[in-house]
Amino acid sequence: MKSASGALIPMSDLATIEMREGPARISREHVKRRIYIGFNIVGRDIGGVVDEGRAMLAAQIRLPEGYTVVWGGAFENMERANARLMIVVPITLGLVFFLLFWAFHSFRYATLIILNLPFALIGGVVSLWLSGQYLSVPASIGFIELFGLAVGNGIVLVSYINQLRQEGQQIDEAILTGCSLRLRPVVMTMMTTLVGLLPLALAQGIGAEVQRPLATVVIGGLFTSTALTLVVLPALYGVFAGRQVGKEEAPGWV
Repeated sequence: MKSASGALIPMSDLATIEMREGPARISREHVKRRIYIGFNIVGRDIGGVVDEGRAMLAAQIRLPEGYTVVWGGAFENMERANARLMIVVPITLGLVFFLLFWAFHSFRYATLIILNLPFALIGGVVSLWLSGQYLSVPASIGFIELFGLAVGNGIVLVSYINQLRQEGQQIDEAILTGCSLRLRPVVMTMMTTLVGLLPLALAQGIGAEVQRPLATVVIGGLFTSTALTLVVLPALYGVFAGRQVGKEEAPGWV
């Protein structure tokens, strides 16, 4: 380039050219620049990693004004699914209780069968802990399926005991007879479900991160639910059936 007098102007006097590293692509969202930082998690739960990451960022990094950090990806999907489950699970349990009341015409028997759910919950939580897995969306879905199986076993046992009482047997006799004659159906339900889910619990290939938590929860919960259904549920039946000293009530609406 030449000046007004015709003399050449060196390039160093016009500009300084430097080579610097920069982003290969500039992305924007809501008219703001956005940068993705991705990583995979192995051997840890997503929620725990995110909580630890948030604490470290808050303690070690002070972001300039206008900068924000948003945790997305699998964590965002998990939060969205958990929010839906917080609505679906209570509604489902409420519908189950209503159907139990409709079937037995009694709040006491419906409550007795619903009490079977904590027994199933114990086994599911312990099985996750023993297998080194964490509570996730597939595991939550497994708990919903487990609750359905536990309620089914409770219905089988309580309905048969009620039938024996209506045929004239006393409460203690009806409980012993009902448990002995309904042992096989309850155990068969557990075994068929266990055999069907065992391959999923042992899966190691693609999709195992979804299959294993669900199967683990159901298998572990079935063991405790079946055992406690045949032991604790009959023991509580006399209380919920309205047994009094020297007096027994037949199954009714209360």
